[in-house]
Amino acid sequence: MFNRRALIGTSVAAAAALTLAACGNDSGDSEATETNGTVVVAATPVPHADILNFIAENLADDAGLTVEVEEFTDYVQPNVATSDGSVDANFFQTEPYLDEYNTANGTDLVTVAAVHIEPLGLYSSSVASVEEIPDGAQIAIPGDGSNGGRALALLADAGLITLADGVDSTLATEDDIADNPKNLEFVPLEAAQLALSLEDVDAAVINGNYALEADLSPAEDALYSESPDGNPYANYLVTTAANADNEDIQKLAELLQSDEVKQFILDTWADGSVVPAS
Repeated sequence: MFNRRALIGTSVAAAAALTLAACGNDSGDSEATETNGTVVVAATPVPHADILNFIAENLADDAGLTVEVEEFTDYVQPNVATSDGSVDANFFQTEPYLDEYNTANGTDLVTVAAVHIEPLGLYSSSVASVEEIPDGAQIAIPGDGSNGGRALALLADAGLITLADGVDSTLATEDDIADNPKNLEFVPLEAAQLALSLEDVDAAVINGNYALEADLSPAEDALYSESPDGNPYANYLVTTAANADNEDIQKLAELLQSDEVKQFILDTWADGSVVPAS
């Protein structure tokens, strides 16, 4: 049976370490930097680094730009690196997550361009439909506030729980659950651990990039997934407030929102796992 205490302990320890790293490094956002035609971007591997590498290999030269990609596998260190000037920008997060991060760490990172949406999905290795989720099931959800709230909103849309009236889904917590007819037990985990937890829980709500890395498709494998239509959880290019008007970062923003990149997204993730933001 699932060793809930061990898995949660591991996840909490990892999350705490990342939070401490963030607090230890974020002593205020760096001043504006000179990019000199080269933009270094922190990104999670799929799909963010894939999109940036497409730009680097196919579009950047014509724009007079060099794009260098540094890959990270978590949701904290890219913001740390952007704040301390180790990289010029990052590409991995939604605006609600960024707002939560800025508030927790006293940073002033800003969004530059909305690029794509990765529908959040509910996955299971033990049941084939939402209806088959048993009473008392353990459901793993992202441990950070914004994605945790988003996961609870997804479960509410799937009919598994009911949230209290007027609750902002980006801020929802278990305390905001008005009805839980199946007495579901929620297991908050660091987002990168969710796909790895599938054999240990009845189901898990997994962020799009980590689902893709685990060869899971919201369209084909999820028991239930978000609709991309009107979805407020676009993934953004992010930088410091001081660098927001940097000419090279603005060039990259234009490329990220270009027709060529939109078509690349549609061709590469034809199943709808990743869709252009507009």
